[in-house]
Amino acid sequence: QVQLVESGGGLVQPGGSLRLSCGVSGIMFSIFTMGWYRQAPGKQRDLVAAITSGGSTMCADSVKGRFTISRDNVKNTVYLQMNSLKPEDAAVYYCNTHPSGMPWGQGTQVTVSS
Repeated sequence: QVQLVESGGGLVQPGGSLRLSCGVSGIMFSIFTMGWYRQAPGKQRDLVAAITSGGSTMCADSVKGRFTISRDNVKNTVYLQMNSLKPEDAAVYYCNTHPSGMPWGQGTQVTVSS
């Protein structure tokens, strides 16, 4: 069955960096556009960044220039490099296909606080 396993979150100070990873199994990973999403308490889950099977990327305006999405089609893994983190980036981060169509994983918590 499809499994999405996010990791790499944690507590970081404002201005710091984190690299999230998402291991994907149960689908032909290389053909799917993949996305990173985030959900803060009391808010809807929003797309943060996406990467096509060919490697084209897009980022939400709120993270443009700070976050970078990448993928490894051999390891079936999608990454999110997050730099210059702000308190408003704090959320649970999830990966999924884009549009989201797979069962959600448990996510990884990102906390940005001094």
